[in-house]
Formats: sequence, structure tokens, C-alpha cells
Amino acid sequence: MRRAFTLVELLVVIAIIGVLVGLLMPAVQAARESARRMSCQNNLKQLGLCLQNFESARKKLPPQGDYRTNGGTVYWSVQSRLLPYAEQTNLHQRIDFTRPIAQQPEIARLRIPFLMCPSEINDKERQDGPSFVHYPLNYCVNIGEWLVMEPPLGRGSGVFTVNQELKLASITDGTSNTLAMSEVKAFTPYLRDGGNPNGPTAVPTRPSDIPGYGGEFKADSGHTEWVDARSHQTGFTTTFPPNQMVPYQVGDKVYDIDFNSMREGRSSTLPTYASVTSRSHHSGSVNSLLLDGSVRTVSDQIDSRLWKALGTRSGGEVINDF
Repeated sequence: MRRAFTLVELLVVIAIIGVLVGLLMPAVQAARESARRMSCQNNLKQLGLCLQNFESARKKLPPQGDYRTNGGTVYWSVQSRLLPYAEQTNLHQRIDFTRPIAQQPEIARLRIPFLMCPSEINDKERQDGPSFVHYPLNYCVNIGEWLVMEPPLGRGSGVFTVNQELKLASITDGTSNTLAMSEVKAFTPYLRDGGNPNGPTAVPTRPSDIPGYGGEFKADSGHTEWVDARSHQTGFTTTFPPNQMVPYQVGDKVYDIDFNSMREGRSSTLPTYASVTSRSHHSGSVNSLLLDGSVRTVSDQIDSRLWKALGTRSGGEVINDF
């Protein structure tokens, strides 16, 4: 006759199972994150192919928006212009690029799967007023180190510039030494439109400098509009290294913010400077796309001078391995 388990024996077995689960869970979570990171890298590789095919077809890169100060601003993002090269021709044909985004709300609310990192914790719509809905993104374009737009010419130091469609010949630093895209976090807080009362033309060296420039604080709407070309939505700059905390205190809460001195297209005289940091939900790093189509995992500990150099298209810097 079989002897039944005693209560003590049963509790011991349960305890052993609990210990085994506790030992296995970190490994399972690490494996899941590794899979998400790989999927994220594949998204960037796809975007790299889209950029290469766009350039091959048109012999130039897409602009970082079409900004004017005469009421004619049409600021569709680089990402929206890449749609036909990502098997999204039907969606691309629905967009009238001569009309403002606000007149095409049915486009702005769409989720574009290859623009979302699997590790993003805020993969959701953002309600903008009673009837307008936006969808975020995690892969933004390199718009330079700090200066994004200088009216009326619109020039900046990045790969994607305002009112200009650059040719690869203008990327004199080399496509393997220049960032094309990098990760950002959806729903990033930011300061905007503080103007340039103190003339912050020099690239900031300390994150603590940024709050002093002022501006209107937005708690959770940065990188929430995949259709919008403006710096705080679909761009990033190399002002600070990846995942660098830029603290801004409101009451008892400290936010990690982005900044722009003036939204592109809002002034015919004031330039736009922007600190829009590349951030991710991957521990200790971000995934980045170089203009040659390669994808690199970039450590938070990268030398800030090297990161800045990767953000310029013709800075003449000597790039070491990273």
C-alpha cells in the first residue's frame, strides 16, 4: 500500500519548485529581452534598407520637414516618406503631402509596427484634444548635434535637415561614421519655445544647463506623433550621450526631458536649437542605425565627443571604433 505525502513533504516540494522558478525567471526574462532587442535591431535594419532604396530611387535623402513662416508649413516626417519602401505603398498613397497633418487625422492615429520597439512600455495612442489621436514611435532621425534650423536657410549639422534634401556626397564624414537613426522613448517630457534670450549657441556640456533655457513644459507628449517632422517628435540630437538623464523638476517630481528653443517653422528669425536625447528601454544601451545600413548597439558610456561626432555629416572628425 502506497504511503501518501505528508504535509511537511508537500511543503518541501512546493518550496523546491518555488526556488527553481525563482532561479529560472531571470534567465527567462533575459531571454525575452534578448529577443526583443534583436527584433528592435531588425526594425532598424529594415529602416536602413528603406533609406537606401529611397536614396537609390531619388538620388537624395528625404528632408526633415518643409517649414515656412508664411502659413504654408507642411511638416510630414522622414518616417512617413519611407512608407513605400517598407511595403506600405497603399498607406503612402493615402497621404497628401501638400496638406497639413491636422487635416488628415485618419493617418496620424495609425500604428506603424516597424516604428515601435518591442520593449516600449507605452505602445499606445495619445489623445490630443477631443477628436485627434496620435500614435508614437521609437526610431527617430539624426538632425544634428544642437543647431537644427537656422532661418531662412534651414541648415543644420545632421543627416536630415529642414527644407533640404541632401545628397550622399554631402555626407563627407562617411556613411559608416554618421548616424541615420536611433532609439527614443515614447511619451517623453520636454520644454519648448523658450526662445534664445541668452543666446545658447554653444552646445551645452551639462544636462543641468537645459532647464535654464526655459520654455513651455509638456509632461508626456514628446515622440508621440510619428507623422510630425519636428525635432521633439521624430528627431534626435547628439547633444548628450544615450540615456543621459536631463533633470527638470516640477513640484516634487523630477522629469527626464528633451528641449527645443523654438519649434521649427514658428519664427522667420529665431533658430531652433534642440537637445533630444536617444533613449531606450534596453538596459545600458540604445540601438542605432548608421547611414551605411549597419546597426550598432551603443553603450551609455560612449565618449560624449565621439557621440557628437557621429551626429554630424561633415564635421571632419576622426571616428574611432565604438
